[in-house]
Amino acid sequence: MTEKAEPAPRAGRKPITSRAEVEHVAFELFATRGFDRTTIDDIAKAAGIGRRTFFRYFPSKNDIAWGDFDGQLDRMRKRLATYPPDRPLPGVLREALVDFNRVDPDEAVWHRQRMELILTTPALQAHSTLRYADWRQVIAEFVADRLGVDASALAPQTVAYTALGIALAAYEQWLRDPRADLADLMAAGVDQLTAALT
Repeated sequence: MTEKAEPAPRAGRKPITSRAEVEHVAFELFATRGFDRTTIDDIAKAAGIGRRTFFRYFPSKNDIAWGDFDGQLDRMRKRLATYPPDRPLPGVLREALVDFNRVDPDEAVWHRQRMELILTTPALQAHSTLRYADWRQVIAEFVADRLGVDASALAPQTVAYTALGIALAAYEQWLRDPRADLADLMAAGVDQLTAALT
């Protein structure tokens, strides 16, 4: 098996560098060197940016794998607030999971690398725990508001943990089968759980 060639440093500094471009460069380095052996300096050099510019995009190397996760959480929170109160909860959660995990076809290859990193890199597991907690909190707060209980109550927490479990199971299936459709897997996971409970 031959080693992949490492990405060459970019010649000169580009006038505009996007967060996505920095992510892509980092993912290429992680694929060739491994996550642990790739430094922030390596990423900045390959992207043609300085360390200070890197930190304008990401607080740490661990945050690269999560992209604009906080922005996505904010969008999910706002989207959940638009559902009418009489809309059945399973349908709302089904749509929320699919919407949150929808991937632009042009980004699918990069998103697959992102999820491989998140789900298989030991160095990212502690960081992932924090991110999962933030994600569950959004779901728990929505469910709690629907049920008229505190977000820390058992029912909202159970739904939030279950929704996360569905998402992770769907991602594992998606990573195993390149032909699988992620949105279909997310929706099917909610449908299967709903069917099992009813």
